[in-house]
Amino acid sequence: MKTKVGYFEEIDLQRRAFYLIEFSLNRLLKMSRSSVLKIKSVNSAKVDNFRQSLYQQAEDLFSNYIPLKITQLDNLLKEEDLSITDLSTLHAPLDIPIPDPPTPEDEEMETDKNDDDEKKKKAPKCGFIKGNEKIVKLLDRVKPEILALRETIITVSCWIQHLIPKIEDGNDFGVAIQEKILERITAVKTKVDGFHTNINKYFSERGDAVAKASKLTHVMDYRSLVHEKDEAVYSDIRVILLDIRGFYAELYDIISKNLEKVTNPKGEEKPSMY
Repeated sequence: MKTKVGYFEEIDLQRRAFYLIEFSLNRLLKMSRSSVLKIKSVNSAKVDNFRQSLYQQAEDLFSNYIPLKITQLDNLLKEEDLSITDLSTLHAPLDIPIPDPPTPEDEEMETDKNDDDEKKKKAPKCGFIKGNEKIVKLLDRVKPEILALRETIITVSCWIQHLIPKIEDGNDFGVAIQEKILERITAVKTKVDGFHTNINKYFSERGDAVAKASKLTHVMDYRSLVHEKDEAVYSDIRVILLDIRGFYAELYDIISKNLEKVTNPKGEEKPSMY
């Protein structure tokens, strides 16, 4: 049997435990309230305006821009400058003097020359060596197409991201389709980003070949290497344009076939088309 003193001590301990629990709960409640994201209505309206503008851009892309781009690229690939079969016509003249072959006397004297004489011997001087103007002209037409496709990819990706509903249990088939499309768009973007890298690589490698051809003027292989670089990049230019046209067609096809699931993944009351 508890004494009177022991009884009051137990009551006091229970009261302290209750106060401690109450204090902890109040603290957690305050923390949860402070973690709530507060967004001003003015700023929220700005984001909503951007979202609506994005939807309108997407609608214009698939209604007008992408079909027009496919037609334009198809016509571009049929132009004479991009339908060359004899690639030797692409060769740019190399203003690099070819040294005279050594005479028998020069060959006999070669063993008698010392290092100082070798240093004095110089290869024929080269003038200003231009790039391949035909290739540069074609690249100037290709680069804007690459930029346009990159911007289209970013717009479409952002549009789909804004259409993804909040995470909930069940009925996520439409969301899975959205994610699959985004995966494909990301893969396309990676390949398109590599187009500029390949163009930069062409100028770098061709410049190295020209530099070697102008320094080692008696080695004809370096001159041939310059022409090989021009022929190779011409083929790359056609492949890039074919890829860009194909990417536009694929993007249009995959969105048009899955438009319902992309714009309304949960199958709820249908919002505006975009």
